[in-house]
Amino acid sequence: MTVNDDHLDTLLARLSLAWTRKNHRNLVERAESEQWSYRDFLATIAAEEVAHRRQSRLRRHTVAAHFPFLKTIDEFDFTLQSILRLSLLGSYLGPELVADGRNLVLYGKPGRGKTHLAIAIAYKAIQNGFDALFITAAALIDDLSRAFQNNSFRAALVPYIEPHVLVIDEVGYLSYGHDAANVLFHVVNERHLKKRPMIFTTNKPLPAWGSVLHDPDLAEAIIDRILERGRFIALDGPSSRTRHLKADELALLSPDPSLLPARISGKIPAEFPEPTAVNTRRRAVYTRRRVVNTRRRVVTMRRRVVTTRRRAVNTCRPVVYKENRAVSECG
Repeated sequence: MTVNDDHLDTLLARLSLAWTRKNHRNLVERAESEQWSYRDFLATIAAEEVAHRRQSRLRRHTVAAHFPFLKTIDEFDFTLQSILRLSLLGSYLGPELVADGRNLVLYGKPGRGKTHLAIAIAYKAIQNGFDALFITAAALIDDLSRAFQNNSFRAALVPYIEPHVLVIDEVGYLSYGHDAANVLFHVVNERHLKKRPMIFTTNKPLPAWGSVLHDPDLAEAIIDRILERGRFIALDGPSSRTRHLKADELALLSPDPSLLPARISGKIPAEFPEPTAVNTRRRAVYTRRRVVNTRRRVVTMRRRVVTTRRRAVNTCRPVVYKENRAVSECG
């Protein structure tokens, strides 16, 4: 049977053998020059086609996951952590993450690698043959809140339920609407019932989620479902974003408490406030007060010295006797 190249291309396209269709001419020439057997030729085509499909699938699912950046577990610096070790994440890096429906809450201050680690775990799941979705808590809550108002909530919920792995980033970083706990509960509960894993990153301790989501009871129900088959891991150590700064530069990130603006209505001031004329004046006032206090301490020390000298003089006053001789009491 003789088949020309055009007809072969058509057959390979119908079989969706993209790699073979692109490379079969070079592969045939190589097989003829090296005198491959039919079995070797067929095995090479099959192996290359499988590898190509795996890479295509990996790229496709990575793009569909909407990662803000791509990080792997090998790039995470565990030396900066005092407790977390790679061995503690073993069950989250294998197929059992999806098979067992395991959840994970990564807690820590900014720059500790929470998002890096969440993306790395989700990307590992994609490598293991599953799909994933990354979204911030603010974007998820806004999307579902808008859908609820438009009477399309159930349809909007599907994209967050179907992926094998869901990463919800930055819980507690921004403020949410009054229905935040309600819409988030639906996501967590539906995935909990289907045993589909969720990974959360947050800078707030779990007891604070009630105030963050504006409903302590629903927040408790959310946390209860997450931790039934999940773990809570705290990330510590220095910020990876400011490691390049020197010690004196890092000290500037911790301003004097007297210079911080007062807290109003329980709202925490910005971590990195923009410089303003008010802050400049406050620093000037604070500096002047330190100068005045220093001068006062100097005056007080001088007064003590004078007082000590006077006491010494008083203890050595001469005594005059009837013979008009002056005799000192201190000998």
